[in-house]
Amino acid sequence: MATASPVQPETLRTLPTDAARQVQWGFADRFDLQMLVQATRAVARGPVARLVANGGRNSHEWTDGKASLLEAFDEAGITAVFMNPEEGGLFAGPKNLALALVAFELSWVDGGAATASLAGCLALAPIHERGTPEQQSHYMKLAAPAQPGEDRKPLRGAFCLTEPIPYVGVDTGMLNGKVRIVEWKDGEEPLLQVEKRGRFITNIGFANFVTAAVDSDDERIKGSCMVILEEGDPGVFDRGTPTRKMVHQLSSTGDPIFNLRVPATRIIGGYEIKDGVLIPRFNHSEIIEAVFRRTRVTVGVMTAAKLLSAVEPVIRYQRGRFRGAETASPGSVRYELGLQARQDSLHRLADVWATGEASASLGFAAARAFDELDPLEKEMETLYVGRGIVGAKAKMKLLREAADRAGALLQLPTGDARRGALKSELLLRFVALDSLADVLCPAAKLWNTGCGAQMMREAVSLMGGYGITEDCPGFLGNKWMDAQLEATYEGPEAVQRRQLSVTMTNPVFVAQFRSWIREMRSIASEHPGTGACALATAMTMWLWTLDHLQHSKDADGGKLYQSARQGVTFPLADALCWLLAARCQILDVLRLEREGAADSSIAEGLSGLVNFLSDLCHVQSARASGEVARICAELVFGYNRHPAWDEQGTRGCWHEDELDSLEGIMPGINSYGFDIIGRDGSHPKKAGPCVTCPGESPFLSLQTKLAGCLTGSRLAKDRAAEAISKIMIPEALDYPV
Repeated sequence: MATASPVQPETLRTLPTDAARQVQWGFADRFDLQMLVQATRAVARGPVARLVANGGRNSHEWTDGKASLLEAFDEAGITAVFMNPEEGGLFAGPKNLALALVAFELSWVDGGAATASLAGCLALAPIHERGTPEQQSHYMKLAAPAQPGEDRKPLRGAFCLTEPIPYVGVDTGMLNGKVRIVEWKDGEEPLLQVEKRGRFITNIGFANFVTAAVDSDDERIKGSCMVILEEGDPGVFDRGTPTRKMVHQLSSTGDPIFNLRVPATRIIGGYEIKDGVLIPRFNHSEIIEAVFRRTRVTVGVMTAAKLLSAVEPVIRYQRGRFRGAETASPGSVRYELGLQARQDSLHRLADVWATGEASASLGFAAARAFDELDPLEKEMETLYVGRGIVGAKAKMKLLREAADRAGALLQLPTGDARRGALKSELLLRFVALDSLADVLCPAAKLWNTGCGAQMMREAVSLMGGYGITEDCPGFLGNKWMDAQLEATYEGPEAVQRRQLSVTMTNPVFVAQFRSWIREMRSIASEHPGTGACALATAMTMWLWTLDHLQHSKDADGGKLYQSARQGVTFPLADALCWLLAARCQILDVLRLEREGAADSSIAEGLSGLVNFLSDLCHVQSARASGEVARICAELVFGYNRHPAWDEQGTRGCWHEDELDSLEGIMPGINSYGFDIIGRDGSHPKKAGPCVTCPGESPFLSLQTKLAGCLTGSRLAKDRAAEAISKIMIPEALDYPV
C-alpha cells in the first residue's frame, strides 16, 4: 500500500535580508537607525574596504588614507551619532543601540575602522556621563561635524587611562598620572599641572583633546579624577611613538606623553572646595564605571559582526574549491558543491553561523537594555531630589528595599496581576533593569569576544590556506587577528569575569533568571525545535550549582564561592554567558516569527528563514548546554577529595565474605557488587573506591535529564547543514578584496 511522502519543511533560500535583521534585532520601528545603518554600510564597504584592499593595514603610521576615513565618517553622520540634536547630533534619546549598529557595520569590513570611529565616542563618554553641563555643551558641540555655515573642523578625542609599561593593564585603580596645583590666587580658579604617560591610546595620532585619568600629587587635592587636556594648553602634548600593532591598523594607537597646565574647570564633573582642599565630585573609578558599563557592549558586537560576515565568503570558497579541475565538470556534484558535498565543512560552518547569531543577539539585547535604562537613570535622579534623598547610603537603602520587593514579585507566576508593578513603578523597573544590565554588559563583552575569537579561527580554517592570505575574500585573516585585540579592549577577560561573579548573584537577577527558566519551558512547549527545553534544563543546572557552591566547602573546609576563589567564580560566570547568549538568540528568532509576517518584504520567505534560524538556535542551545554541564560538573565534584583504599574509604565497599554469605539468600547478588575487598585485603587496581555522591544526587538527576533534552539537536544540525548547501548567494561580495 502506497503511503504519502512526508512534507519537507521550508528552509532558507537566501541570506537574511536587512528587513529581517531589523525585526530580529529590535529596530524595525526605528527609521532613523535604519538610515544610519545604510549610511555606515556605504562607508564600510566603500572607502574602508578599498583602503584595506589597497594595503592600508600595512602601516603603523597614521597616513593620509586613514585620515580620509574620518571625513567619510563625518559626511555619513557617524561622528554625530553620539550627540543630541542641539549639540549637532542626528537624533535625541539613548544612543547605545545606534552605536552598536555602527560598530557592527564597520566591523563587518574592518575592526580598526570601527575602533577609529568609536574611540572618539569613548573620549567623550566621561564628559557625557559625568561632566558638568558646561563641559557637556562645549565639547559635544565642538566634536560634532561642522553645521552648514560653520567654518571649523570637529574636535577629535582620545581616552587615556592605561599606564605605561610595566604597569600597563595591571590595575585601573593604580594610576601613574599625577595632578597638582601650581597656582591658586584668591578668588580665582586653581591652575593645575597634569603629568600623564599613556600606553596603547587609540586615536592619539590625530586627537586634539584627551580625557585622562590622574591621581593627586598634592595634599590640596583629594583622591583621583579625570581631566580634559587640549592640544593648545601650555606645556607638552606629545603624541608619542605609534604602537607597532599587528591588528586594527586602520586606527591610530600610540604612547603619548602629557605635561600640561590647565584650569581646574577641566576636572570632569567639577569640584568642591572644603577647608582649602579641592575635592573632585567624581573620582576616576566612578567615571570609568559609568563609561565602560555601556561601551563594552559595542566591542562585543564588533566580534559578532566578524563571524556573520564570514558566512558568505566561506560558502563561496567551499562551493568553488574544485572548479577548474579536470574532474569537476559543470553540473557535477563536485563542481556545484565543492567541499560542501561533504558534511564536515557544512557542520563546522553551521557552528560558526550559530555562534555569530547568538553573539549578535546578546550584544544587541544588551544595547537595547541600556537604551531602556538610560532614561530611567535620569528619572531616578529626579526621584531622589523629590524625596530629599541625599548621599550614597540613603540611595542604597532605598534601592535595597525596592530590590527586595522586585525579587519577590519576580518569583510570582507570570500571569499574576501583582507583577504589573514591575512595569508601572519606577523604582521596581529601575532595580530590575539595572540588575539585568549589570550582567548583560560584561557577559556580551566576555562571551562575544572570547568565543568569537575562537570561532573566527574556525572560519579562517574553513578557507584553507586562502584564509591567511592578504587577498582572502572578506578579509577573514585580518578579522581573526583583530578579534584577539577586541578580547582585551576595555578590560581583559578577567575583568569581565570578576564583575559577573558579583552581579550574577544579585537576588533580583537570580529571581529574573528563575522566571527565564519558566519562560524557556513555555517556549519549548510551542517551539520545540529551538532547543529551549535543553536550555531550560541547563539553566536549572547552573542555578542549582550556584546555590550549591554558595553553601558548600572544599575538602579542606574552605568556602567555595568567594571573591578569592576565582577558580570557582570565573568558570561559573563563563557558563552563565553561554546560557544568556543562547536565550537571546531564541527570543530574537521568535520576535522575527511573530512580527515578520507584517512586513511584506520578508513575509514570503519568512517560514524558511525562521525554520533555519530555529535550527541554529537548537545547535547553539545544545552546545551551550554541553558547556554548562561540563563546567558545573567540574565545580560540583572537583573540590571533593577522592576516597582512598583506607579504613574510611572502604567503609562502603562489599567484602568478599559478605557477598558469599548473602548469595544463598539473594542468588546473583555477587554480580551487583562493586569495589569488592578480597579475603586477603586485595582490591581493584584504581585510585580508590568509586565515589558516592549522596549530597549531589539532584545534580546527577539533572545531568541525566539534560542528556535526554539534547534529543533532536543533531538532526537540527543536519537540517541546517543541508540548508547551507542550497542557499543562494550573490555572485560576488559587495566590497572589494
